[in-house]
Formats: sequence, structure tokens, C-alpha cells
Amino acid sequence: MSRPYIVGLGGTTREGSSTEKALSLALRAAASQGADTLLLCGSDINLPAYVPGAPSNTKANRITAELGKADGIILGTPGYHGGLSGLVKNALDYTEDLRSDKRPYLEDRPVGCVVTAAGEQAAVTTLAALRSVVHALRGWPTPLGVTIVTSDQVFDTAGNCISPRIETQLRILSQQVVEFALLRARAVS
Repeated sequence: MSRPYIVGLGGTTREGSSTEKALSLALRAAASQGADTLLLCGSDINLPAYVPGAPSNTKANRITAELGKADGIILGTPGYHGGLSGLVKNALDYTEDLRSDKRPYLEDRPVGCVVTAAGEQAAVTTLAALRSVVHALRGWPTPLGVTIVTSDQVFDTAGNCISPRIETQLRILSQQVVEFALLRARAVS
């Protein structure tokens, strides 16, 4: 594999949310490291509640198809009351449709975890919860997970990160996803 395929998934239904901006920045960093990227957020992941065994809709099929093809994934969620948003958790629930694939769920893929929240406690507890979900889906959470406290201004109105610390962390996280994806590809070839 010369160009790993990295899918970013998450955000909120609010266009231009802090989570969407963080995911976009991480994917731009992955692209600058030679990856092909795709962002699925907002209306892309606004799905009906997952019902096991029910026929999936077109948007859900796209999500599972893209995650199934991904060499690495970057997940982003706001921290709502110390946990993942229902929007992001529901989108991840649809990965159950990947259970019979050659690589089921998120198996053998590096997954970067990004959390935005108004306070530190919600950010940290949500990061732990997101990592647990990734483990349950057989993914490999990267060593670095990024928490972004949004009560401080982190992004300007154009979506640029104005915090050098956060920008560096998102770059390192994306670098880990890309490098681990490349290492995995070499190991199985």
C-alpha cells in the first residue's frame, strides 16, 4: 500500500462544530502524510436508530462500506455528559453490519480518538468511553487520544486551529494512524 485510506467519522448535526473542525484538521494532516482521506460527519451520520437485522439505509450502507475499506480511522465525538454523543454511537452501532466481513468491525485498524467537550472531566471520561468502544469493535486505539476543551477558543471562524498544542496533538494522532496503517499493510503482505 502506498497511500493508506483514512476515514474520519464523527461530529454533530451542527455544521462547523468543534468536533468537525478537529476531524478536518486531523484528516488534512493525514493527507499531508500521503493518505487518501474521507470525512463523514453531520448529515452523513444522522441516521435512524440502529435496529439489529433491519435493512440498512443508503447513508448507513455508505458508512459501513467506507469503514470496511479504511486502512485507518479517526473518530471524533463531542462529550455529552461524560459519554459519546448518540449520533456518533449510533453510527458506530451500524458497524455490526460488518460482522461477517473478512475484516469484521474495525479489526486490525488503527483508530485515532478525538473528543471535544466544554469541560475537562467530560472530555477525559468520553475519551475513555470512546477507546472502550474501539476495543469492543476490535480496533487499535492509537497511543495518543486528543481531548479538546472547547470552553477555551480553539478554532477561529474559518476552522483554523489557534492552539499550537491542539494542532500538534492532532498532527501526531494522524501520524500514528497513517504509520500504523502502513505497518499493518507491510505485515500482512
